[in-house]
Amino acid sequence: MARTRGTGAAHEQRRSEVIDAVLSVAAARGVSAVSQASVAAAAGVSPGRVQHYFPTMTDLLGAAFERVNAASTARITENLGGDQHAAEPRDVLSVVLTDLIPHDEASRAHVQFRQSFTALALHHDDIAARLREQYRRLHQHDLSELVCRDQRAGAIDPDIAPETAATSLAALAEGLAYYVLIGVITADSARAQILGAVAALYQSPDAGG
Repeated sequence: MARTRGTGAAHEQRRSEVIDAVLSVAAARGVSAVSQASVAAAAGVSPGRVQHYFPTMTDLLGAAFERVNAASTARITENLGGDQHAAEPRDVLSVVLTDLIPHDEASRAHVQFRQSFTALALHHDDIAARLREQYRRLHQHDLSELVCRDQRAGAIDPDIAPETAATSLAALAEGLAYYVLIGVITADSARAQILGAVAALYQSPDAGG
């Protein structure tokens, strides 16, 4: 049993190192430079080893995308005091949406990779399907539920469609993130616009608060 656990831990460690290499290559040269050969070189392993862990490029890039999302979830949880479920819905909305804006070197690399991966969906049906499911959860469940909670509390106009509000806020944040990445606006400006949009949701004349 101990040997099995050790083998599994080593497997996960090597797999994690390959994912780190994907993000390293992408940060230095862009997602278009990511290949099994370039990742193998960055990780110090053979291309065959990379293929062993990730048989296709979609598997490879998808694993890195999941790593970036996990890092985002960890930042959000930390910024909300360790428990998203205990935080006020408005605070969660603000933190989740502003986390999409790059504000330092690490978050810039993560947001840049996320945006590049999303762009691949324009030409890859399997990636598009993965993203549609992710956005469905984000819009229809995660963000919509926050809006619904504060509608029930009387803080948001009950006539507002929660999913429509969630989709609009997420699209605004992702669009502003792209503008920050290419230097159209600053991160501070983007964050201010997102917080303004959240505030407007709570300032509806029909809301009870």
